[in-house]
Amino acid sequence: MTVTIVGSQLGDEGKGGIVDLLGEPADVVVRYQGGDNAGHTVVHDGQEYKLSLVPSGAIRGKVGILGNGCVVNPRTLFGEIDDLQGMGVDPDVRVAERAHVILPYHRVLDGIEEEAKSETDQEVGTTGRGIGPTYEDKAGRRGVRVGDLLDPEVLRERLEYAVPQKRAVVEDCYGLAVEDLEDPAAFDVDALFEEFREFGRRLAEADMTVDAGNYLADAIADGRTVMLEGAQGTIIDIDHGNYPYVTSSNPTAGGAAVGTGLSPGVIGTGEIIGVVKAYLTRVGSGPLPTELGGVVGDTPGYDEATEGRNEELAEYIREEGGEYGTVTGRPRRVGWLDVPMLRHATRANGFTGLAVNHVDVLAGLDEVQVGHAYELEGEELLTMPPTTERWAECEATYRSFEGWPDVDWADVAEEGYEAIPANARTYLEYVSDELDVPIYAVGVGPSRDHSIVRTDPYEA
Repeated sequence: MTVTIVGSQLGDEGKGGIVDLLGEPADVVVRYQGGDNAGHTVVHDGQEYKLSLVPSGAIRGKVGILGNGCVVNPRTLFGEIDDLQGMGVDPDVRVAERAHVILPYHRVLDGIEEEAKSETDQEVGTTGRGIGPTYEDKAGRRGVRVGDLLDPEVLRERLEYAVPQKRAVVEDCYGLAVEDLEDPAAFDVDALFEEFREFGRRLAEADMTVDAGNYLADAIADGRTVMLEGAQGTIIDIDHGNYPYVTSSNPTAGGAAVGTGLSPGVIGTGEIIGVVKAYLTRVGSGPLPTELGGVVGDTPGYDEATEGRNEELAEYIREEGGEYGTVTGRPRRVGWLDVPMLRHATRANGFTGLAVNHVDVLAGLDEVQVGHAYELEGEELLTMPPTTERWAECEATYRSFEGWPDVDWADVAEEGYEAIPANARTYLEYVSDELDVPIYAVGVGPSRDHSIVRTDPYEA
């Protein structure tokens, strides 16, 4: 069977920790989209592991697969593997031959394009990892795939086709000289060929490449259990998110089928767990109706008008929750939980269970609020409007909950759900009732030991 882990908000919900928590019975853990713009933090035996590409289950000895829906930077992949080996972990990572490769010119172009957009206030707030340009090349049928790295003749052919186009974009569209860039070798066919042919050799020598769909179908047929791990979150899905402030792939459950080669029927008959942070955060631009406090460069209009924002409370939650990007270190924007957003995510993904994280971060507040609905032109909306422009016009309407005390959360995790302070349980049950989805797990701290499992999805 399969269990799919999906971010229900804007990313940073704690998906890596949930994979670590619920993935013990899994034999194989699969990333189905995204690249090294996705940060997961896993704490195991007191050791913190920050991963951006290696699937989270690798820390516990699971087979980790990067599916065909991923874009893979071999520099990052082998860097992470080397780092983990230096920490005493020897991850078993396989890469789909159909996955696309992030090349150095993708990263350079990502930075150039974002800087150009910033001049007209249209920047998206990308991580600069080359994710978008790689997906653009995939759609434009000029990409390099992992399987191409294994065949030097094909690799050379692909680079000789793509690189002159990239040089022309830099020189003719942006008016820059390649030789003046920080990394001119990113546009040198020979240099790229030598480096990435060597990556191909390493992949082949370690027998790391697979036909992901067949591999996973065979594993399921053999009775092995598979966990599918999404990156980012539903509201930055390129189809179902707040476009254009989105990623370039599909973090939603539908992306699990496309990004692995498993059928929608296989995904749909398994469990789909929506991961929810007990409040809301995001890195980057775009509307955020329940935002408490802004971040310079990310919050629209923040530099001009900050009156009315609750900066002190936002800073408190940011510090208590360590709300800084795993990959970039950028401070995250902070807001109250947005329930219309969660209703949208529940419909788009078909959640069968919820995992709610960071309940402990809100402890000690006198009052906790949630955005229960939106008001738009005098009308109440219970879910997100389809366009980002309309979403930006929405005003959140709130429900208030009495706060809960800060307690020994390790003891709470050991004792179970009923040990959670009563007001926090009221808050959790409100979320479950509104979405009509049961809560499978609750996170009350940073490590696996600070989590409460109410329902094992492999036994649901």
